[in-house]
Amino acid sequence: MEKIKQFHAYATERALKTFAQTMLGVITASAALSIIDIDFAQTLGVAALATLMSLLTSVLQYDREPKSV
Repeated sequence: MEKIKQFHAYATERALKTFAQTMLGVITASAALSIIDIDFAQTLGVAALATLMSLLTSVLQYDREPKSV
């Protein structure tokens, strides 16, 4: 049970960081045109897809990455 809790904490933190980084990247790239022209629905869609990919990657990588103490 402890391993599941550790994985959940690891995967959640990784996914949230990925979501935030993707949102910042897309907004920054879009803001070059105009902040008014940003399609936030599309931006959220891109960030959600990146978050899903992060969670799936966490499943594959969790046992391979060194654990912090």
